Amino acid sequence: MTRRLTLLLAAGAAALALTAAGQPSALAQVQPGLWEISGAAGASTPIRQCVADVAALARFEHRNKGCSASTLKDTGSAAQIDYSCGGSGFGHSEVTVLTPRSLRISTQGISDGLPFNYVLQARRIGDCPLSMRH
Repeated sequence: MTRRLTLLLAAGAAALALTAAGQPSALAQVQPGLWEISGAAGASTPIRQCVADVAALARFEHRNKGCSASTLKDTGSAAQIDYSCGGSGFGHSEVTVLTPRSLRISTQGISDGLPFNYVLQARRIGDCPLSMRH
């Protein structure tokens, strides 16, 4: 019985690790492409960005940094994501899927030693033009 319990615990831990490492299921219906993001700190107009990994929008404040992320909560329409970017800071975001082409991202944390806290509206406006692809 102890061996069986150990195997069950190991299987559960492996499943949890896979969930934390993979894209949240809440974002499964959302496609990469050209996104228009409103509400970014310091931006007076919406930002257009070619997004290959939709989950990366949760790390918008640190979008040009190498970060690791883990999914804390994942429902059919929302995900809570914590991420860390080494010396550049960290954050916590809640991504709500309003429609497959519209997201609400509430994010807060520390970026380059300073706090941030804002809400983004992201809207998929099409495919990425060749000139914006990486």
